[in-house]
Parts: sequence; C-alpha cells; structure tokens
Amino acid sequence: MDRGTPDSAHRKQLTIDVRRNGPGAVVTPAGELDHHSADALRGALEQCIADGCRRIVIDCSALEFCDSTGLNVLLATRLEAEAVGGEIHLAAMRPIVARVFEITGAGSVFTVHSTLADALAALPAD
Repeated sequence: MDRGTPDSAHRKQLTIDVRRNGPGAVVTPAGELDHHSADALRGALEQCIADGCRRIVIDCSALEFCDSTGLNVLLATRLEAEAVGGEIHLAAMRPIVARVFEITGAGSVFTVHSTLADALAALPAD
C-alpha cells in the first residue's frame, strides 16, 4: 500500500468566487488553499487590485485548509493592496484556518471579522 503524498483526487479543489461590492470586492475561496492552488487565488486577487478594487474582503467561510503557501499569497496581496491605498479584510475563518494565522502571528497584520456581514459593515461607504 502506497502511503506517499495524497493524489489530487483526495484534495478538495479550490474554487474562487469574486463579487464586486461598490469600490471593492468580496473574494470567496472554497476548498483547499495550498501550494497546488495558491496561484489561482493570487491571480484572482491581483486582478481585483488591477481592476481598481481598493477594499477586498476575503470570505474564508468555505476555506477548508490553508498552508504556508496560501498564507503567503494573502500576506503579499495585503502589501500590494496597501501600496495602492487599499485594504484586505478577512472574514468567517474556520478554526483550522484561523489556527494557521494564530500560530504564525499573521492574524495580527490583518483585520479579521467573525462574519462576512461584520466585515462588510466595517468598510467605509463611498
């Protein structure tokens, strides 16, 4: 019996939904955010910033896993957004994902909200 790395059939494929919300966007990654899928999220977030989104809420409610590669995508995107006067908010993290932020200390550099509604309410209206 092979006990090596699980093949892609065992991973929950990452899907990404992007919805414009006034001057920003709500980005909802669903599934597993890891070294296999991080480029897809990076591309979606970079496109949001390129399209002029200055306030991005990442709805983590459907994110089932996040490894260090996924975390690095979020950290890099935060820097890119801030460089153009934008901001990134995280919302509705599941405990398994929140733990990664807690262990690494990355949660202290993001504004994190318990729910998507809380995150949207915290953003200034334009």
